[in-house]
Amino acid sequence: MADNSFSIDVTAIRDRARAKMDAGPVTESYDRSPAEVIGVLNDVLATELVCWMRYSRHAISATGINRAQVAAEFAEHAESERDHAMKAAERISQLGGEPDFDPSTLSTRSHTTYETFSDDDLEGMLKENLVAERIVIESYQEIIRWLGNGDVTTRRIMEHILAEEEEHADDILDLLGS
Repeated sequence: MADNSFSIDVTAIRDRARAKMDAGPVTESYDRSPAEVIGVLNDVLATELVCWMRYSRHAISATGINRAQVAAEFAEHAESERDHAMKAAERISQLGGEPDFDPSTLSTRSHTTYETFSDDDLEGMLKENLVAERIVIESYQEIIRWLGNGDVTTRRIMEHILAEEEEHADDILDLLGS
């Protein structure tokens, strides 16, 4: 019968921790290139910032009979997108990278686009935001699969963000149906 008991060499772990303190959270069991993860997360950061700007613009400019309900949803989603951007930026920093907030490159690094509509085109705004959410959902699913067990912390951050993006898509779909 196989021995399935749990055992770790705490002394060896302590020695490695002391010897490589400058690596911060990146330990020997980290199985991704920190530079590559930082690059992916900077694209996520750009995507979330573009989504935050689009939702914010739509929340402020929306007009029409359903304006109050739709604008409130856009404002709520904008705040979530800003929070997602900050989570990505914080993780980039933890991994030893520099979060890229450069406005001149946001649109080229973002997975989504920044589309504007006439202020009375609530349906157009909703549809464009739903398309953006669907793009983000598929992109983030791919990132999560790629991360796998190689960077569990970043994967969990992305899983949390993904769950909220799926909720956003569902919210928008509900608004389009009403």
